[in-house]
Amino acid sequence: MTTVSVLIADDHQLVRDTLAHYLDADAGFRVTTAESLPGALAAIGAHGAFDVVLLDVAMPGMDGLAGVERAVAANAGGAVVLLSGSARQGFVTDAMARGARGFIPKTLPARTLIGALRMVASGKVYLPVTLMAGTEAAPEPLSSLTAQERRVLARLCEGKSNKEIARDMGLSEVTIKTHMRAICTKLGARNRTHAAMIATPYMTA
Repeated sequence: MTTVSVLIADDHQLVRDTLAHYLDADAGFRVTTAESLPGALAAIGAHGAFDVVLLDVAMPGMDGLAGVERAVAANAGGAVVLLSGSARQGFVTDAMARGARGFIPKTLPARTLIGALRMVASGKVYLPVTLMAGTEAAPEPLSSLTAQERRVLARLCEGKSNKEIARDMGLSEVTIKTHMRAICTKLGARNRTHAAMIATPYMTA
């Protein structure tokens, strides 16, 4: 298993210690911590680019999107993911347009966190289903989808099979297949894999 280097940048020691404990318990992670944006930038300067930087959006020195841009520039070659107890979909979208690779809520279960970090480290984007399926307007062409279709698509982009999506959503596999056909038609996709390829760039637009 490839070791993933992670920088946890958060001004709350409890958050840093808790996340570091979860990740240290998994032999596949090497964790460094920082309590401010200047501290995070110094850590990156000393270590080189981390595979993933978890960036608290409200810690000292951030200054909103300006801090995101500085972290992304400093960690070139690695990924920067927003870390927050709550974040507006619009802010996340703007941050991703500036190079962030997604958003991880502080309420994410430990097992899901580990999977999300490995996903981002492999070059993919991570967004929680609740954010992707939010009520704010979706970018084109996702705006043509219903809320339920967006929930299905979010899980598809996480790499889940129709059976897994059906189980997650408490629906039948036949219903999920019906949603998939509608999604493919609206996105002009040849199949479910093509639909995921079409949708993924709009998750970072």
